[in-house]
Amino acid sequence: MDQNSTDFLKSLVFLDETHYQEGFRDGYADGWPSGREEGRRVGLNMGFLVCQELGFYGGCLDVWTSVTRTDQSAFSDRVKKNIRQMAALVSTYPVYNPQDEGVQYIMEEIRVKFRIITASLGVKLQYEGRSSPLNQDFEDL
Repeated sequence: MDQNSTDFLKSLVFLDETHYQEGFRDGYADGWPSGREEGRRVGLNMGFLVCQELGFYGGCLDVWTSVTRTDQSAFSDRVKKNIRQMAALVSTYPVYNPQDEGVQYIMEEIRVKFRIITASLGVKLQYEGRSSPLNQDFEDL
């Protein structure tokens, strides 16, 4: 193979790589704004849903704590201990740091405590969520 053929083949390889890089840059530039907007919408919706669930558990804790203050004998010591533990979990949930790797674990612990408390009280109560305009946006994705 002579020098001209080798140079021609090298230029073809570099041409392919050049087009690949240009395509990547163009695709990235075009996709960045739409991906960012979609990520913002999904993040907003997920944050709303998490806080809605935390609010439900917080409301239940408020009721149980009020009952305990009104009548110390309303719940067993074990139930009161679980209520305190659940309250501690809810208060330590990192609402302002969703990147925290422990959020899934803490939420699952809150749910477990909630199920333990409601089962101990013989109450059929569970968080089912509520639909909202944000939920509909999320379902459209």
